This record gives sequence, structure tokens and C-alpha cells, in this order.
Amino acid sequence: MSLKIRLSRQGRKKSPFYSIVVADSRAARDGRYIEKVGTYNPLLKREDEKRVILNTERVQYWLGQGAQPTDRAATFLGKAGLIAMPERKNNPEKAKPKAKAQERAREKAEKLAAAQEAANAPAPEPVAEAPVESPAEAAAE
Repeated sequence: MSLKIRLSRQGRKKSPFYSIVVADSRAARDGRYIEKVGTYNPLLKREDEKRVILNTERVQYWLGQGAQPTDRAATFLGKAGLIAMPERKNNPEKAKPKAKAQERAREKAEKLAAAQEAANAPAPEPVAEAPVESPAEAAAE
């Protein structure tokens, strides 16, 4: 049986409150769990000591039994000094615009370059026109 230390959501709509639980990895997020080992209240300020409450003895016991913390739970356990602080994840590919947005940006850049090129191009020199003779002058010759 694969064990996870994870968050189980409680509280009402728009007012979340989480229990930190040890559960079978196949169980539903808010479903059956083995033991509740702490709480997390995201509505409290970050500096508040009651934001994350852990039963460190039980967490250490379950880590010894092979329970794997999820990313969020690992952050809490790392800050409490129970495990090594997990490294922050960074996926720059995810932040890039998708194909359509890239295509629109490329078209916009091409239009801007064409407009700047047209503005920077030298103005055509005016062509000197030969004086137009009136029909009377043309008939006199």
C-alpha cells in the first residue's frame, strides 16, 4: 500500500480549511484517510503560527513507514525541519504563449517593422515637370 501525506479540503465554499492527513494514494482527496497529522488554514497571515499545525511525532513515524509527502505537504514539512526543503519548481516552457498567441505576436512584429521601414525610407524626389504649353503656343510653332 502506497502512503501519501497530503491535504484534505474542508470548510465551506470560498473559505478553505485543510487537514494534513496520511492516506492511501488510491483514496479520494477528501475521502478515507488513515490518520490526521495536522491542519493548514490559508486564510491566516503567513506569519501566524496557527496557519500550519503539525503533530511532528506522528509525521516522523509515517515518514519512517515510507509515506511520501505531496508537493504542498513537503513544503510544510520542510519549513518545520522534518525533511529537507524541496527545491522550487520552475517550468519556463509553461509560461510561454501558445501557438496562436505566438503567431499573433509575429504578425504584429512584422507590421511594426514594415511601418518603421516605410517611415525611415527616404522620400521620393519630386520629378521636375516640363512646362506645359498651352494649345495656343503649340499651334503658333
